[in-house]
Formats: sequence, C-alpha cells, structure tokens
Amino acid sequence: MKFGKRLKQHVEETLPGWRDMYLNYKDLKKLVRLISSSLEYGKSEEAEFVYLLNNEIEKFNVFFMEQEEDFIIRHKELQQRIKRVNESESSSQGEYEEEMARIRKDIVDFHGEMVLLVNYSNINYTGMAKILKKYDKRTGGVLRLPFIQKVLEQPFFTTELVSKLVKECETTIDELFPTVVVMEVEMKEAATMMAGEGIFRNTVAALMTMKEIRKGSSTQSHFSLPVLSLPDTELIRSFQLNSPIPIV
Repeated sequence: MKFGKRLKQHVEETLPGWRDMYLNYKDLKKLVRLISSSLEYGKSEEAEFVYLLNNEIEKFNVFFMEQEEDFIIRHKELQQRIKRVNESESSSQGEYEEEMARIRKDIVDFHGEMVLLVNYSNINYTGMAKILKKYDKRTGGVLRLPFIQKVLEQPFFTTELVSKLVKECETTIDELFPTVVVMEVEMKEAATMMAGEGIFRNTVAALMTMKEIRKGSSTQSHFSLPVLSLPDTELIRSFQLNSPIPIV
C-alpha cells in the first residue's frame, strides 16, 4: 500500500481529536508537483515549501508535548490511585475488586493512548522523509538530508519518555494483573463488542501501522526507521478477525 493511502487509513482509525494533527501529506504532495512543473521554479518556491514543512513540524511539536505532559500527570494519578486502594483498610473485598477493575481498564486505555502517540511520531517522521525525497527527486534539490537532520532534533521525534512510560505501564499491569490470559479474554470480548470503536481498536491499528512502515525492505535507507517486529499474539489475531476493517 502506498504511504498516502496508509496515512489516510490510519488517520481515519485514530482518535477523533487527533485527526487534524497529522502531516498534511496530500497537499504537500500536490505542492511538490506544482513546483516541479513550474518554469519559474527557484529559491522563492523552495522557501515556500520549507515554510509549510516548518509549520507542520510546529504543529507536531505542540501536539506531542501537550500529550506527553498529560501522560506524565495521568501516570502519577494512576500510581496514586493504586497506592490508595492497596493501603485502604475500610474497603470490602468487593469494593476493592471493583476499583481494581476500573484501574485496570484505565491503565489499558492509558497504555493504548501512549502507543498511539509513539505511532504518531513514527508516521509523521516517515511522511516528512517521503515528501522530502519526492521534492529532491522532482526538483533536483538537496533539502532532504539537512531537513531530516533538523527533524531528528524535534520534540515530536523524541519518544524516549513516552516509551519509558509505556514500559512502566506494562510492568504495572504485569505486577497487578499477572493473569495475562484473563486480560486477553476480556480484551477480545471488548474488541467484539466495540467493533471498530475505542482505544483498543485504535491501538492495534497503530501497532499494525508501525509494523508496516518499519518493516525491512530493499528500499531501506539511513532515513528509514528501525525495523519493528511485533509478536503474532492471540490478542492481535483475535482483533483482526473481529474487526470489520482489515488492519493490513
């Protein structure tokens, strides 16, 4: 599948509030075609293209940092909730189990949103690299290398903190809810009931998108993201079977 179609599909499958935050790949692609076909192509056209790319980067950075800040706060709140429940002496066993069930759902949703943000970084970086490649190829320019070096230093590309929170979230799930099979059964049921809605569906779609754009191929270059291998889990297979929209 071509990147433009893959991006369009991913944007349709992500959270509604995130859809305007992705790279405007279609319009940038049109601009590259117009510039390359213009008899008056020169520095002013290149400056316009770079200006639009910089606006996109600013959009990515603002959104990414807002989400990252929110995740830090939510992570602390979840840890505090877990501590309060475990230290409470007044709760009955039933109340304890109900609250832990709510916490488990919130942790799973939280984990899913963080995976979506990592994918947000991946897919926008990939789109930038591809549109710059098209620009250089069509115009004979040399923007790709210096611009990508700039992109690599941007907040939206720096996912170490979010990835750390993802790992901590997974550790918390393993410690509090070690019966993975039970979680998988519950999430399979949720996937069937939701049938195209919710964080769970969005997360699996994001994982499959990441796997696709980061798979090894003969066209891999030093601009490409590292290859991503995902385990072929029952969880993902079940979702794909139950989803009305194929995630491929």
